[in-house]
Amino acid sequence: MRVATGKVIDGRVVVEGTAFDEGAVVTILARDDDETFDLSPEQEAELLIAIAEVERGEVIPADQLLKNLRHTT
Repeated sequence: MRVATGKVIDGRVVVEGTAFDEGAVVTILARDDDETFDLSPEQEAELLIAIAEVERGEVIPADQLLKNLRHTT
């Protein structure tokens, strides 16, 4: 699983710097311009740690994540 950010240009989502295979299935989440969310200081710290881990490439494949989630429920 990869996370990428793009922009809608001429009705199409354009993602620069990231290539997806032809036919790849993607999910798009779009936030409203005025949409916000609040985090506690602890939640913000956890989020920043998680973002830094992703930026360092410390991730697991999506299939492994799903497998892990299935075993914890």
